[in-house]
Amino acid sequence: MKLPWLKPALETTGPITSVHLDTTRTDPHAAGELEARWARMRSGLSADGAPADLLDQIEETVLSPSPIGGRNGRTILATDSEILVDRVLPVPPLQESAHRGDHPQLLPLLQLTPYAVSQLLVVVDRAGADLHLRAPENPSIARGPNDLGADAHVEGGHDELHKARPGGAQHGWRGSSVEARVEDSWERNADAVAATVERIVRERCPDMLMLSGDVRAMGLLKDALGRETRDRVIEVQGGTRGVAFDQGPFRTELVRAAEQFVAARLQDLADRFRESQARDGASVGGSDEVAQALDRGQVEELVFVSGHAPSTIEELLRAALLTDAAVSALPEDAEGIPEGVGALLRWRDGSTPSNSIGSMTGDSRRE
Repeated sequence: MKLPWLKPALETTGPITSVHLDTTRTDPHAAGELEARWARMRSGLSADGAPADLLDQIEETVLSPSPIGGRNGRTILATDSEILVDRVLPVPPLQESAHRGDHPQLLPLLQLTPYAVSQLLVVVDRAGADLHLRAPENPSIARGPNDLGADAHVEGGHDELHKARPGGAQHGWRGSSVEARVEDSWERNADAVAATVERIVRERCPDMLMLSGDVRAMGLLKDALGRETRDRVIEVQGGTRGVAFDQGPFRTELVRAAEQFVAARLQDLADRFRESQARDGASVGGSDEVAQALDRGQVEELVFVSGHAPSTIEELLRAALLTDAAVSALPEDAEGIPEGVGALLRWRDGSTPSNSIGSMTGDSRRE
């Protein structure tokens, strides 16, 4: 995952205060517990020299109700005079942390990269569609602005939507004519929705494209989409235009679809790394080898295993982001990543460290 919005915090002269906090409020005691945890963090940061007015700013931010529901978190990176990064997280950090030092603390945030998935959800009926955009900086697909403006709702403009009933007032050739006009209206409305979806996919590049709603309208929309976009569609059952979906069975289906997508993407990333190690050497593994590749600007994507990364992981993460490399966290049960860190390379030459999983020893994760 590319993270250009973190570079200003990396290029700023320290000290930098980093706060990674679970801001979940799903039970009556959560607010008090959050206040108590933050109070302990604040005391430690104050002892390390963080100014009181900055801590007041951070306190106001982290203790305010989150713009999203369910389990969530917050990351804040700040100089002594201003907050540089304030990120609402779709899940709590794996470990809460408060740190003050010359550089921002990145690991608690970057362990959550698998959850930073952008989604475009299209809920259709035969008249048009509602579109919902979820981006990493806007983690709730159901709440808050989605920045789509007029594109959040598409009405096809063709309103002959209902066929004649058998045996009704319209029958014979008149009924057939009405049915033909209705079918034509549905198709034209689907074309209008498809044009908007294609443009948003092209401009916003969402990771996931989910489709729900009326079954007939879903089929017509898929037929109207270009092949590349159509192949990306993930169908989710249960959506209805104009009906809230932040709770209930449809929300559960959305979460399930996202979890399956993330799991498949992480598996693909781990497989690509292992295959490149075994086949063409387009990757390196181990902390020393990755550090050398980063120094030479060779790294396209740094991957690390949560819970098993080397002690130098903060330095490696900073170097990756400063050289515009992507960063991805793999789950703690991922295998075949030497020393818990590896890198897919942009290029290699004769002086690039050469290693393969099969030839490494001394670490169970090298085998």
